[in-house]
Amino acid sequence: MSENSSIRVLLVEDDEDVRLSTAQALTLAGFEVESFASVERARAQVSFGVPVVIVCDVRLPGMSGAEWLPEIRTIDAELPVILVTGHGHIAMAVQAMREGAYDFIEKPFASERLVAIVRHAMERRQLTLQVRMLRDALENWHGIQSVLIGRSAQMQQVRRTVKTLAETSADVLIYGETGTGKELVARCLHDHGERRKKNFVPLNCGGLPESLAESELFGHEAGAFTSANRLRVGKFEYAHGGTLFLDEIESMPMAVQIKLLRALQERCIERIGSNKAIPFDCRIVAASKDDLKSLSDQQKFRADLYYRIGVAFIELPPLRERREDIPLLFEHFVLLAASRYERAAPVLSSAQLADLMAYAWPGNVRELRNVADRFVLGLLGERLTQARGAFDTLPGLPQGLPQQVESFERAVIIEALRRHQGDQQATASALAIPRQTLHDKVRKLGIVATEFKSAKL
Repeated sequence: MSENSSIRVLLVEDDEDVRLSTAQALTLAGFEVESFASVERARAQVSFGVPVVIVCDVRLPGMSGAEWLPEIRTIDAELPVILVTGHGHIAMAVQAMREGAYDFIEKPFASERLVAIVRHAMERRQLTLQVRMLRDALENWHGIQSVLIGRSAQMQQVRRTVKTLAETSADVLIYGETGTGKELVARCLHDHGERRKKNFVPLNCGGLPESLAESELFGHEAGAFTSANRLRVGKFEYAHGGTLFLDEIESMPMAVQIKLLRALQERCIERIGSNKAIPFDCRIVAASKDDLKSLSDQQKFRADLYYRIGVAFIELPPLRERREDIPLLFEHFVLLAASRYERAAPVLSSAQLADLMAYAWPGNVRELRNVADRFVLGLLGERLTQARGAFDTLPGLPQGLPQQVESFERAVIIEALRRHQGDQQATASALAIPRQTLHDKVRKLGIVATEFKSAKL
């Protein structure tokens, strides 16, 4: 069974001997072949998204292969068409390549060369169909699912937690490495709750100088200090009725933590230069890349503030722990970049996809998005990532080697199942393992192979 067994070859050749010998060579190479003596007989097999590669002679009775090409491209512009030509028809074949043919091969040809071209065309077709499936899935997703993208168990749990907490006013503490999407989660909590009609106010505590912190958080009256030329409304006041997002709260200076704690306890603030108490009603969502409990134990973060904001918790997994989400996320970012830069969305090669799946992603989703941007802009070669791979040691890596191996193995199997639409025999062949071994691994890793038997992701 070929690794491309989900894709068929439509062979169109009027010479019976050539047709039989070519079909035999392709069949021996592991391809499923359907043979036709004319374009007229083969046309009914072609439709948008059909999993086929076409091998067609240029010279045929009735409609020629060159004449059929524009019709095929009208139906599905990305369907690979390989033209077979005699020596005298090379100019015609070259013109057809300019008009969108995938490749051409000159008679007489070695079967190995045809097999190699067909295999590459099938790989391209599989990737094209996979991209379409991903795009369909992205277009059909709504609400939280369309923002917090991913099929992994970890992201499904994150979405469930966000949906539950969004319906409440509970303060939330979000944990996650840099680039995992903590602000995105905070915005989802706001946008899908009753406070969505009011302001979402983000504040990066890491970039908050202690000298300006009080003014930034609580505001000031005109003339309160030398440079206070006019009244300023602080973040708490501006977030009244909405959500105040305190990012990188672990880096907030200790003196500012004391003032923040008092405001949260009393639920009112005083502008600098005023003695008037101003009550506020806003939800506090804080985010940290470090364990605040551990920092409080080390007296690097106020324990009373930790217990004040630590009501509900959401932990975002690093990208390396949810590798099955990488293709979907990357396609999403490619489509966004293509729209932003007014470029066509390119299609990944299998080698590039393998590169994405194997990379460690120390910058997480933010780094993946940057790579997608560069990919759309044509700034990358066949290798999309650099430096370390999936199993290199990373600072603070929460998993041991067995967990890393299992995570990577699960991602590779899921991606192969998606490529072959749930066909376990084809997937096992592509992964070069016995079908029983694949079956055992699917069961052990908790993968539902039947989910991939349709185009729905």
